[in-house]
Amino acid sequence: MTRAAVFDVDGTLADTNHLHVTAWWEAFRQAGHQVPMHAVHRAVGLPSTDLIAHLLGEDRDTSRDAELSAAHKTLYGQYFDRLPALPDAGRLLERLHDDGWTVVLATSAGGAELEALRRAIDADRAIAATASADDVDQGKPAPEPVEHALELAGVPAGRAVFVGDTVWDMQAGARAGVRCVGLLCGGIPRADLTDAGADVVYDDPAHLLASLADSPLA
Repeated sequence: MTRAAVFDVDGTLADTNHLHVTAWWEAFRQAGHQVPMHAVHRAVGLPSTDLIAHLLGEDRDTSRDAELSAAHKTLYGQYFDRLPALPDAGRLLERLHDDGWTVVLATSAGGAELEALRRAIDADRAIAATASADDVDQGKPAPEPVEHALELAGVPAGRAVFVGDTVWDMQAGARAGVRCVGLLCGGIPRADLTDAGADVVYDDPAHLLASLADSPLA
């Protein structure tokens, strides 16, 4: 039976979390909000509206959410031609594909952003499908993005592993009933990932690739 390896992208395969932090920080600043960068960093990985709500509160002026999201998108877009893949990210996906895993991306990125990320990772031959936040009603930490990825791969939760770098990823994967692998390259502490549901934690894609034989992706 087919096995699915589901991957988050930002902070997991691409070294982009701090670019998102900078873009969100500037978007908030332009709108008159002083939000500390460390707080933005901990919220990265949430869908835009949820991130704004998490940082500004439910009593904010929600009529400006679209403006904030658009500002972030524009600011982040300046990096599209130079988004950096994390070391061995593409090699990891290709190795899993060659080992018989169905590789699916589960990401909130779409359109030109997703195209830029895929160019950076440079492993299109290994990627079977992409589940984006646009395809589900609720993004991470809800399980829907991971569940949709499993539907695309055609496998049950017991035949899948989800790899991500944030607590939102681990919570989504745990709620979907899959084994969760956390990576530290997104900047979230090991203990936080473990508490959120990670079965095992590695430094980055290169570390996971070097440790495949003893990992949930063996």
